[in-house]
Amino acid sequence: MEILGIHHVSSLTARAVNNLDFYVRVLGMRLIKKTVNQDDPSVYHLFYGDEQGSAGTELTFFEIPNMGQKYEGTNDIAVVSLRVPTDAALTYWRERFETFQVPHESIQTKNGRAVLPFQDFEGHKMELVSDELNDGVKAGVVWGDSKASTEHGITGLGPIQLKVKHADRTARVLTEVLGFKEIQAGTFDETTPPRVFSTGQGGTGAEVYVYETENEPMVRLGRGGVHHVAFRVTDEEELRQWIRVLTNAGFSHSGFVDRHYFRSLYFREANGILFELATDGPGFAVDEDAAYLGEALALPPFLEDKRASIEARLTPLPNPRTEM
Repeated sequence: MEILGIHHVSSLTARAVNNLDFYVRVLGMRLIKKTVNQDDPSVYHLFYGDEQGSAGTELTFFEIPNMGQKYEGTNDIAVVSLRVPTDAALTYWRERFETFQVPHESIQTKNGRAVLPFQDFEGHKMELVSDELNDGVKAGVVWGDSKASTEHGITGLGPIQLKVKHADRTARVLTEVLGFKEIQAGTFDETTPPRVFSTGQGGTGAEVYVYETENEPMVRLGRGGVHHVAFRVTDEEELRQWIRVLTNAGFSHSGFVDRHYFRSLYFREANGILFELATDGPGFAVDEDAAYLGEALALPPFLEDKRASIEARLTPLPNPRTEM
């Protein structure tokens, strides 16, 4: 068994309509699924990704209206990165961020790659990372109808950055349980660089950075915060093997969970950050034509008979292909 890389990241927003505007109109990502939180179907769960919603490209948001702002602290998924094809793409995005008044920093270097830190409208900390030197996990394909440049567009998820109180504890979970390897880090424009862990074919789409921040208070999640990170496993058979691995290692976990578009397993690593293992399939075209992903409200089968009442509670969102 081998973790293939990053599968998706799920974050928190208080305003689905503003979230849609930012990630589709400003970042040019594709809304690949407009659905609801399966545990609370009164609110949206929005999925963004590449042209086909490929595993490793998915950034998702749970909508929780009136949710308070995140308070920064340790034991947190602190920064999410998004891949772009080249170093030159970062210049395009820096100029685009200035046009749209998106808070951003200067272009920097992390693990030998050019990156551009920025924040969304709720303070969600993110970075664009250049894939120019990538020789690992393959990137996705930019959405053909992207509102941004298809040449310089976003192609997937890059390294996930964790802040933890006890780095050794997280390192042991990554290496001894999940099979990551700690690798020699490249150049960082930071005083205290993180420890770098890699899995599968490695590269931009398969790395986790771990920063030790033992003197910070505990994070308080809110809008602009990250709920969990998911890692890729091949299929359901392998996922069930991971259930046995976690049980034998003494971890409490969710057991097998059917999320309709993928199968999942949830557990908390040693510093309390929520990890998920998720299968690559069956994918987001299982209940929609791939050409029209994200345009209609999609519901898993167990919620379909409640469609009328669910739709009545949701604020309608514009069609990202025809109305934005």
